[in-house]
Parts: sequence; structure tokens; C-alpha cells
Amino acid sequence: MFKFIKIFKKLPIDFNQYEMREKTKGKLIAFSLAGEVEGKSALDIGCRDGYWSRKLEEIGYEVTAVDIDSNYSKCQFADANKKLPFNDSTFDLIWSTEVLEHLENPSFSVSEMQRVLKPGGKILLTTPNSNVWLFRFLKTFVPIQKLQSEHHKQFFFIEDMKTLFPGGKIFGFFPYAVFKFKISRHGLIDWLSPVFVVYYDKN
Repeated sequence: MFKFIKIFKKLPIDFNQYEMREKTKGKLIAFSLAGEVEGKSALDIGCRDGYWSRKLEEIGYEVTAVDIDSNYSKCQFADANKKLPFNDSTFDLIWSTEVLEHLENPSFSVSEMQRVLKPGGKILLTTPNSNVWLFRFLKTFVPIQKLQSEHHKQFFFIEDMKTLFPGGKIFGFFPYAVFKFKISRHGLIDWLSPVFVVYYDKN
């Protein structure tokens, strides 16, 4: 079974796996929403190689990129498990993809994102859906950590996203290859989408 999972993750099928990190539909949906944000200061939490920081810069953002470990030359050190080293109401956009599932206390980290976000600012975030149909089937045979990543500390359902981001919009996508489209009905997202895309407006 473990061998099958390794092979599956390498297939050119968009199931939000690491190998699809720069072109998975979930992140493309999030990126398309970045163009709707008023103001151009952005914080990229968990920037890694800086790919999405550079993409945000290409559409006019002044980006502050942070991570605990990165090979991106513009990256500043910041641990998203702790208080962020920025003043209140600093950024128009918080961008964070595939980070929340690695954190020790998501509620605290989300409150920090909200703290440094300007009034009217937006959070764009993606994180795996641990209740998608494939995981529902396979976790009968394989621990969920093996299905996603041994580095994940959190395994989210759609109700968790509603609790963390009350009033936020949640999107997903289907299918997983060739023609892919955004879905917004929560029941379909929970069952079909391998990822949650959260769009939160700080009013």
C-alpha cells in the first residue's frame, strides 16, 4: 500500500500533492483571488523557495516573505507558531499556502494573521482536505499521516475551516486532471476537493 501511495503522488494528477505545488488548481484559484485585493502590501507566510512571492510581485505586490527555513534570498526568518514580528494592521494581503497543517496551534496562528492584517485586508490560504473521498477510503488501511505527510500536525475537515475563518469563503476544485473547475458548495468541497482554499475578509 505504501508503495502505491508513493507512485500515486508522482502521477501527473492534480491531487494537491507536493509534486504539483506550482500548478495545482487550488493555488491557482487562490492566486486568481489575489488580484481582487485592494492595496498592495503582502505577507507570504511559509514562502519556501519564493515562487508565490515572486508571482505576487509580478501582479504588483510589495511582498514580505517569511519562513523558518528557506533558500529564497528575500526570505526573512519568522516562526508562524509564534507571535509574528510585525505591527498590527501592516498588510493588505496574507498569503499562506500549505502551511496551516504544519502548525502547532492553528487558532493562535490565524489570530496572528488577523492581527497584522489591515482592516479590509484579505487572507488567502490553502490547506489539505483530510476528508476528501480518497482519504476516507484509504485511511481505513493507511494512517492519514502516510497519505499526506509525516510532517503534518493538523488534519482539517471543512468544519474546522468554518471555525477558524468565520464568515470566510471556502472554495475547492474538481476534477483532478485535464479540465478543472472551482467549486464553492461546501458539501461538494468536503467530498471532492483535495484542498481547501480560504478567502477571508477582515471587516
